Amino acid sequence: MKYDGEKDYKHGAKENLGILITNLGTPDKPRRKEVQIYLKEFLSDSRVIETPKFIWQIILRFIILNLRPQKSAELYKSIWGGKKGPLLVMLEKQRIGIKKILRNKLKNVKIEIGMRYGNPNIKFGLEKLRKQKCRRILVLPLYPQYCAATTGSTFDKVTEILRRWRWIPEIRFVNNYFENPLYIDCLIKSIRDSWKKLGKSQKLIFSYHGIPKKYLLKGDPYHCFCQKTTRLVVEKMKLKKEEYITTFQSRFGSEEWLKPYTDKTLKELPLKGIKKIHILSPGFSSDCLETLQEIEIENKENFISTGGKKYNYIKCLNDNPQHLNMLAMLILKHTKGWSENNN
Repeated sequence: MKYDGEKDYKHGAKENLGILITNLGTPDKPRRKEVQIYLKEFLSDSRVIETPKFIWQIILRFIILNLRPQKSAELYKSIWGGKKGPLLVMLEKQRIGIKKILRNKLKNVKIEIGMRYGNPNIKFGLEKLRKQKCRRILVLPLYPQYCAATTGSTFDKVTEILRRWRWIPEIRFVNNYFENPLYIDCLIKSIRDSWKKLGKSQKLIFSYHGIPKKYLLKGDPYHCFCQKTTRLVVEKMKLKKEEYITTFQSRFGSEEWLKPYTDKTLKELPLKGIKKIHILSPGFSSDCLETLQEIEIENKENFISTGGKKYNYIKCLNDNPQHLNMLAMLILKHTKGWSENNN
């Protein structure tokens, strides 16, 4: 293997502290071709799809990548709004907001972003940090709850890139942050703000992205972390058991995923007399296709179609000042001892 060195290396050059903030990804444009490229990369990740590779690649290349890109492109168009996808736009806003908060708290800090799939990718972000002489790098995936298909996959990609560098930086990696009290406070504030504006409804729905049940049975802690997130919120808010429910969305394929399913639950609730709800997605740090389209539009239709009356989607934490401050404090916690003014 050839190791990638630094052409402009100078002995004794000033060193910096690097922060790489990552999220899932987005196609470059909301068009069939770009969505097809994005889906091929995403669905070829063995952390995401654990079906034997040979069998899965046949299904992916000859069926999914022929049928799904056009439909997905239309969905992306409905939420796009500008030259970049909403997830990338928000990640850039989060980077800028966090940088402002850390400006007087960390010296010589450089903050870059990278998407696990699509562009700008993780390699691009790491290379930008290396060019800025970052010899210590903190990787912060914006997934509150660890899951092998998201956080684990990010770790895989980071190490795949770094193993080719001649000078490997000191690395720290944020595994999860769902138990962080500041994160829980952010969720609680978003709920209370929505209640204050729209009134408290009959049921509060915590909808997390689903994963196949077999991943749970193989030891993935994601399901437990989602359940604990809900518990930490409702305990602090002192909600009664009948006032909330945890569900799982975005299932794909015919196998069993984590239950109860969000879409089926929302169709059943009006039939049980629950016709006014608030719903939030605590597993997402930013609004994206799965929230803006699936939760805010599709699942609202599911709820209304069986008699629901009031459906209120509580936006993700996005670039809310309290959320940005929480992420900045998380960075300070995980870089402790790395900076002369953070000891």
